[in-house]
Amino acid sequence: MTLSERHEFILGELNAKGSLSVTELSTMLNVSEVTIRKDLTQLESENKLYRAHGKAIKMSPYISDRDVNVKEHQSPAEKRAIAKAAVELIEPNDSIIIASGTTVQYFAREINVEQGRLTVITSALNVASVLSKSSRIEVIQLGGIIRGSSLSAVGCDAERMLENFTGSKLFIGVDGIDPEHGLSTTNLLEANLNRAMINSAQKTIVLCDSSKFDRRGFSRICSIDDIDQIITDSGISPHMLSMLRGRGIEVTVVEA
Repeated sequence: MTLSERHEFILGELNAKGSLSVTELSTMLNVSEVTIRKDLTQLESENKLYRAHGKAIKMSPYISDRDVNVKEHQSPAEKRAIAKAAVELIEPNDSIIIASGTTVQYFAREINVEQGRLTVITSALNVASVLSKSSRIEVIQLGGIIRGSSLSAVGCDAERMLENFTGSKLFIGVDGIDPEHGLSTTNLLEANLNRAMINSAQKTIVLCDSSKFDRRGFSRICSIDDIDQIITDSGISPHMLSMLRGRGIEVTVVEA
């Protein structure tokens, strides 16, 4: 196999799987790990992949903080489809927790309580604004420091309020999901509040489009093993989907 053929093979496998270790590539191509590292160095210099901790990934895993108004317009069809699937999980007279983020904002817009009542505990001002218009929904708004970029309340006051509540389900959006790093977001206070929400919920359901996989934010929220279900779109790689289900996580895949 020539150098160009080897590089083409590596990029093809990365597109299919999202990430590959040096050892895996060495075995697949029957060449030394030294050769693979040289290949990855060259491909990285050409901006065709990224290297991190002995593996290659097809995009930079690191995420910077972005304004909620910017993120709202990214992958709208996927977020809407994810939201429609998520509302099917709400039961009559349910009590749920909703975190912040644009995907959960789409989720809030899809909630329509026709019978019984729904109690919602949320840190997100935009979620509270949408849901408070319904006479069948009681909204408990967490207080604290307001983050302008996410329009959410964070800090110790919000975390202390959560100690007085429990929800059957937490619906949470994230900035990144990485098999090793777990769930993450770009803000430390947001991550702390998300952990408190997980502790206050009986079940944790992650709502995220497929662009969030193999990405990492600044602040780690929890391990992948701490969540129960993920709802995402069909852009998720077969490798990631298999890995998540293999770890006992229920994954619902929707078509945008």
